[in-house]
Amino acid sequence: MSQTERMPRTRTYLMCPPRHFAVEYAINPWMDTTVPVDAALALKQWQLLRDTLIDLGHTVHELPAEPGLPDMVYAANGAFSVDGTAYGARFRHPQRAAEAAHHRSFYAAGPWRFVAPAHVNEGEGDFAYLPGAYGGLILAGHGFRTQPAAHTEAQEVLGRPVVSLHLVDPAFYHLDTALAALDDRHIAYYPDAFSASSQRILAQLFPDAVRADRTDAEAFGLNLVGDGRHIVLNHEATGMAEKVRAAGYVPVPVELSELKRGGGSVKCAVAELRP
Repeated sequence: MSQTERMPRTRTYLMCPPRHFAVEYAINPWMDTTVPVDAALALKQWQLLRDTLIDLGHTVHELPAEPGLPDMVYAANGAFSVDGTAYGARFRHPQRAAEAAHHRSFYAAGPWRFVAPAHVNEGEGDFAYLPGAYGGLILAGHGFRTQPAAHTEAQEVLGRPVVSLHLVDPAFYHLDTALAALDDRHIAYYPDAFSASSQRILAQLFPDAVRADRTDAEAFGLNLVGDGRHIVLNHEATGMAEKVRAAGYVPVPVELSELKRGGGSVKCAVAELRP
């Protein structure tokens, strides 16, 4: 499919500025507490990401940052919304547990049906929604953070079929580090981040997927945001940018070197709101 046939769809996002961002603990392989974070640069890079999304025609809401919660910038982890229902997060690690209440307050103030989870899950970190695939399909990761029981819970709460995918490489501890929705029907993913059975499932469901290699994944090239035409991704992921370009999309690189220190990039910082 050519780029002229790739049509963007205006979307609404939630982001949280990194006003208190730091790497004070290590809960994923990317976090190194011995390397100081440049807080001013982190905020500047985040603002560039926000402005890039707005310039592409999207709406961005901001969740206020809270002292003592340095990882709130990874706003995708706070909930997962589909058709006006927000399925809340329940973080695995105690360092992030308090973030969930702030996300709940955001949804409670809007036109949302908020459902508190009974099981550990980390929002869009481990859930991806493809409204145009198979009548509306949720892909869900487990293995490091989200519990498999949360996949069943999300299916009941959101009324969409959930396909469980087993993550097996700790470097790719969330689904959104190993798989991305490019638009409403198509995905990109790094096969070796998944178990053999999950690889077979993905190959069957998405035979036309863009397949990333380890270099792409380690550059956080799959931690991207797509609107159907534009693919906003980490500037380091040059190989991934060429792959999506070859598939007919327009890559939009953004530098997020400081946020990568905490184990996240574009998608981690952006929650899609689906009212």
